[in-house]
Amino acid sequence: MANSAWSEKILQLLRRMNNFYITGSGRSKCLRFEINEAQVGWIPPHVASMLTRYPEVFSPPHGGAVSLRRSLDSYEKRSEAVDAVLRTMRQEGSFTCLKGWRDEKYSVMPTFSDPPLMWMERAATSLFGVKRYGVHINGYTLGDGGEVRMWLARRSLTKQTFPGLLDNVAAGGIAAGVGIKHTLVKECEEEACIPAVIAEKARPVTNVSYTYEDEDGVFAESQFVFDLELPLEFKLRAGDGEVQDFYLLPIDTVKELLATDDFKPNCAMVVLDFLIRHSFIDPDTEPFYQEMVAGLHQTL
Repeated sequence: MANSAWSEKILQLLRRMNNFYITGSGRSKCLRFEINEAQVGWIPPHVASMLTRYPEVFSPPHGGAVSLRRSLDSYEKRSEAVDAVLRTMRQEGSFTCLKGWRDEKYSVMPTFSDPPLMWMERAATSLFGVKRYGVHINGYTLGDGGEVRMWLARRSLTKQTFPGLLDNVAAGGIAAGVGIKHTLVKECEEEACIPAVIAEKARPVTNVSYTYEDEDGVFAESQFVFDLELPLEFKLRAGDGEVQDFYLLPIDTVKELLATDDFKPNCAMVVLDFLIRHSFIDPDTEPFYQEMVAGLHQTL
C-alpha cells in the first residue's frame, strides 16, 4: 500500500475513534452525568428521556445535566439503585447494548485516580458515557540481529464484540476493585497462557485514550498500555477460548494490517502507538505524524 493511502486509512481510524469531538457530533446534545456535582459521563438525549421514568433514582434533567438523587449518598446505595434500573431496562429490551450483559462491574469516578462513586454493569456504561479503563499488552520478540517481530491474536468467532478480528496479545477491562497489574497478569494467563513470571516483566509505557459515539451511546475509553518482550522460543497458546489463534509477524506486515478492516479498532491504535514509540514511523517521512500522536492521546 502506498504511503499516502496507508496514512489516510490510519487518519480515518483515528477520526472514527474520536468522533465524539468532531463538529456535528452528538456531544452538544448530550447531558452531563453528575454525581455530587462531579461529572462522570455523558448521557445521550434518548437515554436521558428514559431515565425520567425512575425519579427515585435520577433527578430530572436540569442545567444540561442528569444527576443521581441526593438520597443515594453512598457507593452501595448508588450502585444498587442504578443496577436495579438497568436490570429493568434489560428485561424490557430498552437498549440493544444491554443484550450483551456481562455481570462485570466497572468503577464510576471523574478520573482514574479519584475514589469510585459507584459501580456499573459494563454493558451499560455507554448509555451513560462513563469512562472505561483497560489494559492492553504489546507482545514482541527481539531477534539476535535486533529485528523486532510482533505477536498478534485473532479473536474468537464467538466473541460478543468484534469477532474474528486481530487483537493485541492480551487485553481486558479493569473491573471494579481490581488493580492494573493484576488485570495484566490475569489476562496474559487466561488469554495467551503466558505465566505470571513472564507477564510481570511487562513494562508500562503509555496510555491510549479516545472517545467515540455510535448507536449504543458514548464510549470514553482509556487503555493502560504495556510492552512485553517475549522469549524467542516461547509460543503463545489460546487459553480461555477468547482467542482462536496467534501470529508472530514482521513489523512491516503488522504495519500493513493496521490499514485494513481486519483489526479491532482500539487494538490497532495500541499497535500504532507501539510503532511510533519504537521509531518504525518517522516524522521526517510521515506527514501526519503529529495528527497520529494527538489522535492516540485525547483527553477524556
